[in-house]
Amino acid sequence: MSVKLRKRKNEDGTTSLLLDIYHEGKRKYEFLKELKLIKASTAVDREENRQRVRLAEQIKNKREQLLQGTEYDITPDFKRSIDFLQFFEEYVKTYVKKDKRVIEGCLGRFKLFLKDQGIEAISTRKINETLINNFKEYLESKLSGETPSNYFKKFKKVLLHGVREKIFLRNPAEGISIHKKEGIKKDILTTAEIQKLANTKVTNAEVKRAFLFSCNTGLRFCDVKELKWENINGQQLKISQQKTGISVTVNLNKNALRILGTLGKQGLVFSLPSHTACLKNLKTWCKDAEINKTITWHCARHSFATNIIFHGSDVNTASSLLGHNSLMYTQRYLRVVEVLKENAVQNLPEIQL
Repeated sequence: MSVKLRKRKNEDGTTSLLLDIYHEGKRKYEFLKELKLIKASTAVDREENRQRVRLAEQIKNKREQLLQGTEYDITPDFKRSIDFLQFFEEYVKTYVKKDKRVIEGCLGRFKLFLKDQGIEAISTRKINETLINNFKEYLESKLSGETPSNYFKKFKKVLLHGVREKIFLRNPAEGISIHKKEGIKKDILTTAEIQKLANTKVTNAEVKRAFLFSCNTGLRFCDVKELKWENINGQQLKISQQKTGISVTVNLNKNALRILGTLGKQGLVFSLPSHTACLKNLKTWCKDAEINKTITWHCARHSFATNIIFHGSDVNTASSLLGHNSLMYTQRYLRVVEVLKENAVQNLPEIQL
């Protein structure tokens, strides 16, 4: 294994610098195109050429360290000292899979964690078991449901990429994990409770229309807020979900069509305030309807999924309507439906025999 810096004269009087790399029985040449030596005629030219040669020597030394790291399974010192946050950001920037939103969220939380710890900059050398455990505990304390587990898995994925890039000799998060909590913790609205909401007045009529529409289509808040009339074609709704990028088509039932009213308009379907304002309206609305459950906007989506399965839809159809990329997510609703059915049977009035 060897890396040598060589020079090659060009016809125009310049000199190209290249690395002669011999590794595992193979030879290749790497031209350092940005470091070509100019035809020196002044002291300034000669000094510039010397600077370029010195930089080429540094590049040659790093290439040699990389090859040695690969051959002897060690991490070069210069890689152990790089900015980990910058490495993380670059990884996210080039990430192209459908779950990019999750890994972006993980990066955002890691930045907040560093700020909380009073850490302004962090090198890969300082990514150790103690810091990773602290980040794990931070996620568990700040987030709920499946989010801490999902974010931590993505964080470990970034570290694994660092192992492949020889930044870490081994994954420093190996053996550390977050127990995945049960996904569905939010309350579900039955069709009877949705009817109670429909019969109850609310301060903002647009919030009422939009929430009931979500109960009948399974749309998330981010999608219903940005829903445009052009997404409605007759009795069908077609959108690309903001969260996953997955396209879904929903056949609109009579309830959804009545909520929409006259079709063929332009612009946004619903004129909604901020998410916070919508939640305040929703909380007051549920209280006035005497629904003693903790209801968020996402409960509309959970209620839609549960109710269509409860009333006979199969899991594949429900999965398609929700835009899930795996049946694993949809099958969680089966457990909820089974509990509802069991409760329905148990709630039958006793008869005297």
